Amino acid sequence: MFQAKTYIERRKVLAEKVGSGLILLFGNDESSMNYADNTYHFRQDSTFLYYFGIQHPGLAAVIDVDNQREIIFGNDYTIDDIVWMGPQPTIAERAESCGVSNVLPLNRLSSVASKTSRIHFLPLYRPENKIKLLELIDVAPKDVANTFSLDLVKAVVSQREFKSDEEIVQLHQAVDVSVDMHVAGMKFTRPGMTEAQVCAEIHKVALAAGGNISFPIIATINGQTLHNHYHGNTIKEGELFLIDAGYENTMSYSGDLSSTIPVSAKFTSEQKDIYEITLASHQAAVDALEFGKAFKNAHIAACTTIFDGLKALGFTKGNAMDAFEAGAHALFFPCGTGHMMGLDVHDMEDLGEVWVGYDGQPKSKQFGLKSLRLAKPLQAGHVFTIEPGIYFIPELIDLWRGQNKFNDFINWDKVDSYRNFGGIRNEEDFVMTKEGVKLLGKAKPKTIKEVEALRT
Repeated sequence: MFQAKTYIERRKVLAEKVGSGLILLFGNDESSMNYADNTYHFRQDSTFLYYFGIQHPGLAAVIDVDNQREIIFGNDYTIDDIVWMGPQPTIAERAESCGVSNVLPLNRLSSVASKTSRIHFLPLYRPENKIKLLELIDVAPKDVANTFSLDLVKAVVSQREFKSDEEIVQLHQAVDVSVDMHVAGMKFTRPGMTEAQVCAEIHKVALAAGGNISFPIIATINGQTLHNHYHGNTIKEGELFLIDAGYENTMSYSGDLSSTIPVSAKFTSEQKDIYEITLASHQAAVDALEFGKAFKNAHIAACTTIFDGLKALGFTKGNAMDAFEAGAHALFFPCGTGHMMGLDVHDMEDLGEVWVGYDGQPKSKQFGLKSLRLAKPLQAGHVFTIEPGIYFIPELIDLWRGQNKFNDFINWDKVDSYRNFGGIRNEEDFVMTKEGVKLLGKAKPKTIKEVEALRT
């Protein structure tokens, strides 16, 4: 945890932003896999963690803005629990560590909530918390999406989006270990292995560092599938291997990196050609990042660089900006260039991308562009990823070609000859400052020379 004063100040600012009423924040519970005592890895709700810092299941908290009172609700472990788990801090001791002096059992939450007519809650994502809300204030789970407090969402986003100096220290450390995970995977991967074996080698680094992975590891020969968590394939000579993995440290701050390597000792000439375009698009996106300017500029730079690079190889034709505006670029790059990162690998995604990444402005509905999670102007303290890629997706190729789509921009015969190429992505993490953008953590190997040096 940070020092108690950090959490006290965060809650003070939140109360001032919301202005009145009762702010209700649920922590997460243990989640059972197949019977009650066999649970998934516990992860506290990130907003609860931001304001209270307590990594413990079964808690709730209120900030009574009108009466300037804060209460944490939870039940202490019984002797039966302690027999199995060993000595545990009391809820009062945990609360004291974040500057809260009022502690009550969970069954007292309803009596406190009933004393106010205005309760602010967030758009809940855990089913058990939706049930708790139903029992507490009679809001049905299906109605949470329409009744959550937009004032609270905006207030939370306006705080969590700007990372403090002490948070940046944590993020640097999380990215450093993430780089170590990728280097381990780059060195370890060999023909004849399974994807699962590489995944295990990458995961081992995270566990040995004292934390865990920040999201399920992507380690795949099918890089054209953007979020591919299947690890059952055997790796073969001549294939590309894509790794997307990050570390979550003991303070729950995340790293998020991607790498693409040849399974063989060297890239083929065709792989080098496409790989170099992805590197150029990556650098173009970074070069487009400016304090106070929209992140969407970086996305446009990445997309047009990809289109022009592929044009030089005969895959595309016409003007790159025209192709971007039409959406033709999305055949090769159907996702976004980056997203915010912090306590969540996709930071605050549970609060809604339109508020986190767009300041309430509407998102595009165009295929590809609609998947851009971040578009708004970048300010000091914004932490985000840069991750353009090139993907040859056979199903998308067949669909659009069959629809005679984008014939003015796409050379379909050339594209079809690469239908089994796969996908390439490199990803790094950055923080915006008033002086400009800065790389988080140590540099990850990503040039062809750097990658091939690890493959010998």
